[in-house]
Amino acid sequence: MLDDLTEEQKQIVTAAQEKFKDLKERTNPLDEEALNLVFGEARSMNGWQDKDVSDAMIRSLYDLTKMGPTSTNCSPARFVFVKSEAEKAKFEPALLPNNISKVMTAPVVAIIGYDLDFSDHMTKLFPHMDVAPMYKGNDEMNVSTAFRNSSLQGAYLIMVARALGLDCGPMSGFNNQLVDETFFSDSNIKSNFLCCIGYGDSTKIFQRLPRLDFDEVCKII
Repeated sequence: MLDDLTEEQKQIVTAAQEKFKDLKERTNPLDEEALNLVFGEARSMNGWQDKDVSDAMIRSLYDLTKMGPTSTNCSPARFVFVKSEAEKAKFEPALLPNNISKVMTAPVVAIIGYDLDFSDHMTKLFPHMDVAPMYKGNDEMNVSTAFRNSSLQGAYLIMVARALGLDCGPMSGFNNQLVDETFFSDSNIKSNFLCCIGYGDSTKIFQRLPRLDFDEVCKII
């Protein structure tokens, strides 16, 4: 694995391996309460407390989200965090009626988009191999990679937000074309989904809906 690397590169790789090994040796898996915060008892929110989400918190949210894995580290997701009332009002024509209040009252509405020009950044993100032509020369692969991996990054965003004590209300009930025309007209970025972020109002949630059991959807072979 290290044979083709320079001595400096070998040192960097070895240091990364030791750092990860040390982390695994000195830390424990998340306890049940932490898992409940992120997964087991977390809920998609319909309403929000009147409590601000600071710009510093949003930066912290992204700085952890960006560490989640993507194909060839391509990181195609682009995030617009909408906080101002004037900017949030631009969503209204694109929303399904039952989603308008959820969006307008949220402290932050994140647009999770995907950049179809993501391969322009591959020299930074994947410097040891020239993979950009693999995407630029294949429109179908380019689009599917951007969409799939931005969906992953959007899911990471939700998990990180919950881990930081925030709540989320992700939604697909909107007109993507209108959102793209409003927020991404000068780019090659397309919207994937929206995610309201804030501190949830527990009086606005309902009973948890069922999930499929392991034996209904899984096999061990």
